[in-house]
Amino acid sequence: MRGATDSRPNAPTLLLVHGAWHGSWCWDRVRSLLAADGWATRVADLPSAGQENAGVQEDAREVLRGLQGIEGPVVVVAHSYAGVPVAQVVAEAPAIAHVVYLTAYRLEVGETVLGYHGAAVVPEPRGFRPVPDDPVAAFYGDVPPREAEAAVARLVPQSTKSFVEPLTSASRRAVPSTYVVCERDRALRPALQEDMAARTAGPVYRLPSHHSPFLSMPGACASLFARIALEATA
Repeated sequence: MRGATDSRPNAPTLLLVHGAWHGSWCWDRVRSLLAADGWATRVADLPSAGQENAGVQEDAREVLRGLQGIEGPVVVVAHSYAGVPVAQVVAEAPAIAHVVYLTAYRLEVGETVLGYHGAAVVPEPRGFRPVPDDPVAAFYGDVPPREAEAAVARLVPQSTKSFVEPLTSASRRAVPSTYVVCERDRALRPALQEDMAARTAGPVYRLPSHHSPFLSMPGACASLFARIALEATA
């Protein structure tokens, strides 16, 4: 977990949680823009990115660590796979006032990432899911080429365990949520995002981006997160 930037008074803190194969570095440009506007942010580094034995439960504990010591409400932004460990901790984290699912998995209890896609789930998963063969096409189709290649160089293998470990917790309280559909996404197709969005029962926003708007349109991303956070805690 990395610390907060200076905050505007009475505004919620934004906890930004990255997806599979990535790290908290992917939020750097968005954090910088939010900080310039006075927002406090934190990030979590999920252990399943790079650690073979880490799965949803280990990632969920890291999200909880990211919440420690924050005063006031928190708006959590979960990108892609991060929707799973974030959903896992909502019941245990009263500080969470709102969840933003950014082209993210919004699973039900008992579901897994691979199972959602109809793939067979291995009972005792080991090893890693390698970085996709063409990560630029999958993740960074609208990111400037030099920046896309720099991002690819930072990707790490993702634990298989994280993709086959089921969500085991359902929130015992109503936590409002928002879904952000990335309309040109090639990693999580828009039709699947629409299905996930229907599960959030909250507002749906859309960005004309591929899978990584925090790199391709960080200004639009930061503005949208700020708008959602203000509306969520008004």
